[in-house]
Amino acid sequence: MAKVLVVDDSSFIRKTLARILTEAEHEILEASNGQEALDTISLKSPDCVILDLLMPVMDGITTLRVLNECKSTVPVIVLSADIQESARNECFSLGVKNFLNKPPKKEELFSAIEKALS
Repeated sequence: MAKVLVVDDSSFIRKTLARILTEAEHEILEASNGQEALDTISLKSPDCVILDLLMPVMDGITTLRVLNECKSTVPVIVLSADIQESARNECFSLGVKNFLNKPPKKEELFSAIEKALS
């Protein structure tokens, strides 16, 4: 199906999402911070990105800003434990397709990816 980049500093979260997404036959790429994500996007051209906000090296908001500056068209879904309305609003102003709270329900994740890809 789609090539999905999972960006989270928690290897547990990355592996859990990878397991769920491979059930839907998605190809999974992984990055542990925003800088790795930008490098992977440049080299591997994923169809969709699932992005955490709170990470070391480069956080999710900074990653979104860089993607905007580069005029990237890759759809981004934010997956975060940060439930502040201001964070959610900033993400949407930076062009994210969806904002899901951790941990996501499997159906919610599948639906968000399907919508982002359409």
